[in-house]
Amino acid sequence: MHNTPTDPVELTAALVRCPSVTPAEGGALTLLQGLLEPAGFTCTRVDRGGVPNLFARWGAKGAERTFGFNGHTDVVPLGDEAAWSVPPFGAEIRDGYLWGRGATDMKSGVAAFAAAAIDFVRETPPDGAVILAITGDEEGDAQDGTIALLDWMQGAGEAMSVCLVGEPTCPDTMGEMIKIGRRGSLNAHVSITGEQGHSAYPHRARNPLPAMARLVDRLSSHVLDEGTAHFDPSTLAVVTIDTGNPATNVIPASCRATLNIRYNDAHSGASLTQWLQAEMDGVCAEFGVTGEMQVRNSGESFVTPPGAFSDLIVEAVEAETGQRPVLSTSGGTSDARFVKDHCPVVECGLVGRTMHQVDERVSVEQIGQLKAIYTRILRAYFA
Repeated sequence: MHNTPTDPVELTAALVRCPSVTPAEGGALTLLQGLLEPAGFTCTRVDRGGVPNLFARWGAKGAERTFGFNGHTDVVPLGDEAAWSVPPFGAEIRDGYLWGRGATDMKSGVAAFAAAAIDFVRETPPDGAVILAITGDEEGDAQDGTIALLDWMQGAGEAMSVCLVGEPTCPDTMGEMIKIGRRGSLNAHVSITGEQGHSAYPHRARNPLPAMARLVDRLSSHVLDEGTAHFDPSTLAVVTIDTGNPATNVIPASCRATLNIRYNDAHSGASLTQWLQAEMDGVCAEFGVTGEMQVRNSGESFVTPPGAFSDLIVEAVEAETGQRPVLSTSGGTSDARFVKDHCPVVECGLVGRTMHQVDERVSVEQIGQLKAIYTRILRAYFA
């Protein structure tokens, strides 16, 4: 039985059939544990705050070389289920694709690295250890997922020398891109308060709307930077402005706005928060209104400098796809932002065109390619 290769397509399908809408476990981690333990992996559930997490290690704890994989089995909600042309958890295969929620993001990635790891340690037991750190909370608040796994690892004396996150990294074609870093992400909720009054007597009121308009114009017109060595320029987007005022003859008392900043390594969450606060304070003083701001920093920007680890991944991707991937820091956030505090981390996965969409699907061929890439990476790392 051990000579039969682990089929990553079958495993992807089995995982897609698990209704693991974040943070529900849906049977996905139980399925993986049942597959990993017979292959010699020591498995530990590291659930925290109602979030399911799985830690699996093959080889000795504290090994000199420990290769880690990180990924998630939770998925985003279905949206309008009636708009799906297939059952969202049916894992149907047709037209060369496997269809279902989580097929792309990222049950195929988890299946590929689990299958690669199982077959690798059975065929060529390495001089070292292989760790799989799999969470059920990447698509949610992400406070009790990979963070909980890393906290537990620190307390248990577990460590990864390097880590590969299996998120989709290619925009259009297999092998075109890997991620060596990510931008930081910051959300700011601004509230400006004046004094309500009659719109026919504006001098008797303090209108917060012109102040908010001035503030968002200043913020969105400001050039944060011109980009850095590994990053594109930082961006600021105003995503909502709201007063909740249905009347035309009333000047409202307050106005709210929300903005999102995706920032590179020229900034920190603290430096951007300080800048936002100073801009708001200046506008409020100018217009005679008051302001409050709440900031949530989802993660600092980071980069794993190009070197031996990224080179190893690039060579494996090129060997299996014929395409040499570019090293990128584009896109949103991922759990790599937490792993980067533990060890060098690179993201490498398949094409993510349909992730989070209705009729999410993944190329069956790409699942096999991804397992082959991960297998080649493991062989090269432990060579």
